[in-house]
Amino acid sequence: MDDVIQQPCLREQFYRRELRSVPAARKFARTAVTDWGLGARIDDVLLCVSELATNALVHGVPPGRGYRLRLWLYGDGLLRIEVHDSGDGQPGVREPDGESGRGLLLVAALADKWGVGERDPGKIVWCEFAVSSGP
Repeated sequence: MDDVIQQPCLREQFYRRELRSVPAARKFARTAVTDWGLGARIDDVLLCVSELATNALVHGVPPGRGYRLRLWLYGDGLLRIEVHDSGDGQPGVREPDGESGRGLLLVAALADKWGVGERDPGKIVWCEFAVSSGP
């Protein structure tokens, strides 16, 4: 008998370049993670969503544009978070400077993996978590 390949679950939302988009992205992610029954790492996931959305808003989204948040849940227990923006630049972990510069440092510490992918125009900043179902 052939193995059944389970398609990943996808939730996505577009946000305009405005301050209220970050809490909206966090709320959207909380709903998805709760609907999917993923409880164990929800605080880490939501913090990473906040940091990636904030970075897109501050560094990656030109005026008049926005960013897209995608959450993928794969059948093998992998949750992937992607933030797509159309800005230039290559994000990376850097030394904190006063109140700023901690976003990707936190993502690198909390997520199991993270990285940057190509997009034309712009980039995709992503992170992944091994997750399990249940509270």
